[in-house]
Amino acid sequence: MWAQTLSGPFRFEQVEVEAPDPAALPPRHVLLATRAGAICGSDLPNFRGGVWPHPAAEDGWGATRAPGFPMHEIVGEIVASRHPDHSPGDLVVGWASMFDGIAELVVTDGDGLARYDTGLPATTAVMLQPLACVLYAVEQLGDVSGQTVGVIGQGPIGLLFSHVLKARGAARVTGVDPVDRGDVASAFGVDEMVTARAERWAGSLSDADRPSVVVEAVGHQVSTLQPALDAVAPGGQVFYFGVPDDPIYPFDMMTFLRKNLTLRSGITLERRRVLADAGTYLAAHAGLRDCYVSHVHAVADVQAAFSAAIMPRPGQLKIAVDMT
Repeated sequence: MWAQTLSGPFRFEQVEVEAPDPAALPPRHVLLATRAGAICGSDLPNFRGGVWPHPAAEDGWGATRAPGFPMHEIVGEIVASRHPDHSPGDLVVGWASMFDGIAELVVTDGDGLARYDTGLPATTAVMLQPLACVLYAVEQLGDVSGQTVGVIGQGPIGLLFSHVLKARGAARVTGVDPVDRGDVASAFGVDEMVTARAERWAGSLSDADRPSVVVEAVGHQVSTLQPALDAVAPGGQVFYFGVPDDPIYPFDMMTFLRKNLTLRSGITLERRRVLADAGTYLAAHAGLRDCYVSHVHAVADVQAAFSAAIMPRPGQLKIAVDMT
């Protein structure tokens, strides 16, 4: 089978590797023929040559050059299954559990996959995986009706947070990003789009303007957690969604203490359920289908797709990869 593999920083090459043996599938796993994938911000440190926590690494950390790495947001057709709820021929969306989704065939945990509306093109259906992650995170915040919200980072994940929080009843949503996202603010429920770095936004707020909920949707550096704590109102919540590259993040404990804050984080659990929830949500907000995936690249052009993804710019949101 074919697979794309990182041969060095910023460089992919296509290779031929032995296809997985359907008879060797672990319990509750499936063999998937990929149809599409999408680039997540958590894939990009590896493209640059950095490291990121990865389940295939012996110690849980480190970059890998395994064929198909790094991509986990996938859509495909099940070829073989040892999962009771998946059968050959099913079209599914979800996680490549070993982050090796840039390949013709992928072995993955069936608990991280769900069927979807096959009326959606595969390169649109890829959005259901990040949407599921956001829906699960917003659940952890509880009832946000009538609350003011700030979302630091208005890339593909941050914009979904803005949309879901507004749809869940937030009174006002402020999006913060150094990239100008004014062209998509209304489509994603953003009441005020601030084109600035997080620390500048946080420093500009009066006590009356502080949101009761702040979501950090950037990750991969330590600089945006403290502005989230600075910005949020006393008694408020901060959800740290961005993936950490460092095992220890410093922040001002006195601010956290004196403001009586709650800091939340966490990975997405109940994946099949929230993927189904994402399908329901997208059906109710069909306009997202036309504006979330902004660029589609052929898999042979995956290096250009990743090169674009590391350079955020106005008009560029989710980048999908067509595997067919």
